[in-house]
Amino acid sequence: MIRVQAENFDVGAEINALSKGNTAIGGICSFVGLVRDFQHTKEDEVRVSAMTLEHYPGMTEKKLEEIEAIAQDRWPLEDVLIIHRYGRMEPGENIVLVVTASAHRKAAFEAAEFLMDFLKTKAPFWKLEEDQDGAGSWVDAREADDAAANRWEIKNGAEVAKG
Repeated sequence: MIRVQAENFDVGAEINALSKGNTAIGGICSFVGLVRDFQHTKEDEVRVSAMTLEHYPGMTEKKLEEIEAIAQDRWPLEDVLIIHRYGRMEPGENIVLVVTASAHRKAAFEAAEFLMDFLKTKAPFWKLEEDQDGAGSWVDAREADDAAANRWEIKNGAEVAKG
């Protein structure tokens, strides 16, 4: 299930709803992304007072569904939940929730990590951070995120996904 929304979410309620009634689930892995109050730049650490995520409705959901489908094909998952917020958020607020459920933990762990790596690099969101003075700056893609996603591109000699 994919949801792109401005509203915050309750992690526990979301996990309970996903697993309720499915006794084939042996393990659930979740990742919650939060707004940090700092950002490392090449020169320094900058205090962040807010972050705004923008997206293109329709295109974003379609891309997230494609990413979820890759995970569903690659691992034996009972269920997947991806919630990604947009709009203005302050430090400490939830940004993203990824939940994977499988009969076995390894599949749930790997699928959750894959989903986060691909969300960071392939999901069409644009991030604007505000510093303590209210000045905003767009955040560029990070090489470390690209490297993390690239390790999932080939498995067992077969190409699985390209942006």
